[in-house]
Amino acid sequence: MRQVAASIMCADQFHLADELRRLEQAGIELLHCDVMDGVYVNNLALGPEYLAALREETTIPLDIHLATITPLKYVEMFSVARPEYISFHVEAADDVMEVIRKIKSYNIKPSIALNPETPVEEIYPYLDHVNMVLMMTVNPGFAGQKFQQPVLEKIKQLKEKLADNPYGPLIEVDGNIGAETIGLMKDDLPDVFVLGTSALFHKKDTTSYAERAVKIWSEIE
Repeated sequence: MRQVAASIMCADQFHLADELRRLEQAGIELLHCDVMDGVYVNNLALGPEYLAALREETTIPLDIHLATITPLKYVEMFSVARPEYISFHVEAADDVMEVIRKIKSYNIKPSIALNPETPVEEIYPYLDHVNMVLMMTVNPGFAGQKFQQPVLEKIKQLKEKLADNPYGPLIEVDGNIGAETIGLMKDDLPDVFVLGTSALFHKKDTTSYAERAVKIWSEIE
């Protein structure tokens, strides 16, 4: 069953409690939480206290994305938020399996993230050890970037690699995901779609989050 996740950094931070209620009412299945250290990407976002407080305010499971160097250092720090998933970048980890084991030690599902320019083969050795793969369709750091179409071929390659593995990881996509870009993925649909300013938190859209989510679900069913 395919899922829709909301990128919480794109929500109205001054009215976050209201935003969470609207997302719950819309049936959003995950809250995608970008953690950025200002080093791995040129931005700062979402500390552990913020996410721990967020966890107490919603029934929607958290999906934490560590866009950081030294991800091992951050796993324990963010485990207090009791997320469903923690993803980290294969490009940033000195010992990928060590990070995976650390995440699992907190009964959290590990996910491995891949930047648009990184060959998909980089994550093949770890597919039997993670619950999800986060395919970035933009470079991590800022919302509103252009969808990078070469990632479509990488999604196809990954789906082919996992075709004979019924217990393989889910495939999540993040970066300018909306009706148009989902249409580009019709032949090789991923499992989890992260929605941000393009499809869900668009300030000029007068429809409800529920109506916007229904539009996306109609594209992925």
